[in-house]
Formats: sequence, structure tokens, C-alpha cells
Amino acid sequence: MKRLFTLLAACICISATAQQNVGFRQGNITSPVINDDNTVTFIINAPKAEKVEVLGDWAADKGYGLMQKNTDGYWEYTTAALPSEMYTYRIMIDGVIGLDPTNPFTCRDVGSTFSLFYINGGCADYYQVHDVPHGSLTQEWYYSDALGERERRLSVYTPAGYEKGKKRYPVLYLLHGSGGDENAWVELGRTVRIMDNLIAEGKIEPMIVVMPNGNAVKQAAPGETSENLAYRPMMTNQMKGYKTGNYEESFDEIIEFIDSRYRTIRKKEKRAVAGLSMGGFHSLFIALNHPDKFDYVGLLSAGLNTAFLDMSLPAYKDMEGKLKNFQKEGYELFWIACGTDDFLYQNNLDFMKTCDQIGFEYTYHESERGHIWANWRQYLLILTPMLFR
Repeated sequence: MKRLFTLLAACICISATAQQNVGFRQGNITSPVINDDNTVTFIINAPKAEKVEVLGDWAADKGYGLMQKNTDGYWEYTTAALPSEMYTYRIMIDGVIGLDPTNPFTCRDVGSTFSLFYINGGCADYYQVHDVPHGSLTQEWYYSDALGERERRLSVYTPAGYEKGKKRYPVLYLLHGSGGDENAWVELGRTVRIMDNLIAEGKIEPMIVVMPNGNAVKQAAPGETSENLAYRPMMTNQMKGYKTGNYEESFDEIIEFIDSRYRTIRKKEKRAVAGLSMGGFHSLFIALNHPDKFDYVGLLSAGLNTAFLDMSLPAYKDMEGKLKNFQKEGYELFWIACGTDDFLYQNNLDFMKTCDQIGFEYTYHESERGHIWANWRQYLLILTPMLFR
């Protein structure tokens, strides 16, 4: 009887804790409000605050907004009209940065969490869920001999109908940047939604998308390894083993795992590798070290600054010779994209100059703004329709 009472008390305690979260929203505030003219209004209830600011990633006013306090103690700020995109932001109250307390929609980028919203009517329409056939997202563990003789995790998108059919599919290997992991292209890149929507419109070939963890010394995303919460998010260039060439040289392990587990088309002309920032660097040298594996390569704001790298390492040495060999093997598309405000813009121009000097063919897409997810999501929208056609 005593045991039953203890269990009942525990259940009541759990129920009470759950009930505390039911009323997380204070008052009748809705923030942000997307206005008809695509301006956005933020409202914060902070009657005792002295200064409240909005810190966002939109271009207008460099994403900054100084909120004004009304007589009721509410703070408000309205942006300029914003183009269609997924935007992230945080609120700073008297110097303390946090989430918008009335917006439950968030995403993590490296070690920070941001509130988010969409402006419809353009590219952001592809970043949201629509009434179309949906693919599946699976997280798999594969064993790596080369990277620590242990299991490592990756995310795999399969298109709608994969589970019920026998058809084989081409594969895009999509790589994250420094500080990212196997979740980055899903959460911040909105890859699953982009693929579902583009496939439904007939704009791209149905394909499998593999998003590995590119941090060679880590098994998986923070909180998902045997280190548990001791592994906190950090930039990859702060980790041991950063750009040693091991990841690029061992990429065959991932290809072999995917080919053995999924219905892939095991041909060079049906494989692509693309990545952003560090992942663009990885994509370049994965392709150059495996010239018989990929017909499509995408460098998205690629981290091509080699000033602090040991370019004599086997994976990286003789880049020009490797480029010539890659061209000799033949390929369909070598696509480079970068923003004019990106801190890696000049490095990408220098790389293309090298390509020009040796007659290496590529396609270049230039955009505005800098090293941001808004560019990388749009690059994915542009690149994928060119694959496997």
C-alpha cells in the first residue's frame, strides 16, 4: 500500500510539473507579428526594463532594432519590409540576450538558440511544410575504422515512396560547416522540406540526401554521443584533428555504408557532394581524392583559406594536379557559390583564378550578403535542380 501511495504521489508531482508549462505565454501577446506589407512587429512585456533590443539576421538595419516602450510597459519594434526568407533573432533586455518569450519556434546554431519566423511569398515557401508527399528522415550509425574505430552518426533523407518501392536513387552527400553536425542541414538548412517541395513540383530528380557529421573527432551532435552533456557545441576549428585530411580520405566508408544499406544508383554520374564553409572545403578534397566517385560537386561559401593549413598533407598536397586529374576523369558540374560580403569571398575568387590558370571548368554563382544560412538555403534551391539531369 505504501509503495502504491509513493507511486501515486510521484505521478501527481509529474502531472503538476507538466501543468506548469501549459501557461508559458504571459497575457495575450503575440510576437512576432508578420504584417501585410512584410514588415515584422516584435512585442515584449518588460515593464521594469530600461532598454530592449532586437538582434536579427536580416539585412535591413543590419538586423538591429531598438524597441520603444509604451505606457502599458510593453516594448515594440517594427522592421522595414523584409524579402521572403527564414529569419532568426534574439531579444536583448538590459544587456541580457535571450529568446523571444512568446515565440515557441526556435533553432540551434552551434551553441546558441534563436527564435525564428518566415516571410512568405518566395524562397521561404520551400522551407515550410506543405500538403505534398513527404519523404523520411533517418539517423543512422556507421562504423568507421579510419576515424577512431567507432560508430559515427549521419542523417539520411529518402524521398516520398522510397519505403514502398524498389526504385534506386541518386545520392547527394551534403556537408555542414564548422560548428555544425549531422543535424545542421536539417534544422537550419530546412533540407527535408526543400527536397519534399521541389520533388513535388517536379523541379528536381528524387534523390537520397546524406548529411554526415564532419567533425572527425566526434561521433555525433552534442548531447548525442557517449560524452552526453559534457560535449558542448563548439566550432570545429577548435577541435583536435581539424582539417588533417582523415575525414576526406576516409569518405569511402560513408559511401560504402550508404550503398549497402539504401537502394542507391552506384555510379559516378549519380553521386554529388556539396557543402557549406568547412563542408565546402571537405567537398572539394573529397572529390579530388575520389575522382571516380562524383560527377557533381558544389562549393557553397567554401572555406578555401589555406593559410593556416598544412597543404603538404596527403589529402591536400598538389591541389592543381588533383584538379587536372579530376577534369581528366570527367564530370558534369563543378558549382561554386559565394556572397560578395562573405569573409571567404576573396579566397573563393583566388581559387577560381587557379582554376582559370589550369583550364579547369566550373560554374560560378554570386549572391549578395555574407556567410549566412539565408544564402546556403538559397544555394541548395539553385543547385539541386541541376543534379542528375
